Amino acid sequence: MIEVIALYKQYQGSDRSALTDLNLKIAEQEIFGLLGPNGAGKTTAISILCGLLKPTSGSFQIDGISYRDNKQQLQQRIGVVPQEYALYPTLTARENLEYFGAMYGLHGKTLKKKVAEGLELMGLTSFAHKKVRVFSGGMKRRVNLLASILHEPKVLFLDEPTVGVDVHSKNAIMAYLQNLNEKGTTIIYTSHHLNEAETFCTRVGIIDNGELITVGKPKDLVANAPDARYLEDVFISLTGKALRDHA
Repeated sequence: MIEVIALYKQYQGSDRSALTDLNLKIAEQEIFGLLGPNGAGKTTAISILCGLLKPTSGSFQIDGISYRDNKQQLQQRIGVVPQEYALYPTLTARENLEYFGAMYGLHGKTLKKKVAEGLELMGLTSFAHKKVRVFSGGMKRRVNLLASILHEPKVLFLDEPTVGVDVHSKNAIMAYLQNLNEKGTTIIYTSHHLNEAETFCTRVGIIDNGELITVGKPKDLVANAPDARYLEDVFISLTGKALRDHA
């Protein structure tokens, strides 16, 4: 579903590369976790694959479509859930979803049906006519997710989808994502919650200083690392214990 070839990115004015020779293949219907410390290159990689950033060099394809030749066609196949809320705070939950659905070409009864179904699944029907600015963090996360999947994308990119949410919202989000994946959606996911990634992802890749260090099934990475009991142990052994403050 996704093939990344020798992807390289260096930001203007920076003395080091944000990504170096990133090569990766992700199969259809995988849940792939891209994990790494602050500033490791996770968000840069996701932003390039979503078409938000241009790579310095290298290439990639999604569902056989090259970003160079068919950017618009490619963007119709993907959904993006950014780390920051991508919602209009003065609009209601329903208005936000109808607006973003229309951007993806949905309209009329189809759009209204998908919005209503999404709100129901996420437990937000009774809040549909309230402005998003009064929502809790978990409620905003749920609307944020719905806005990205109304057009039924083949590939869904998630950048820290459960950061700062309550336990109930987190469980609702993860259950919804699992259901999407079972129906055929390929998921690429970044998170600092390694326990969550260990149970959620079919494979993970650990990135640091812009380079992909290792890729594999979580249980295999744990089994092959000396004295490791959890994915977090593998992560620390590969990336070190030093603080990664990043600005």
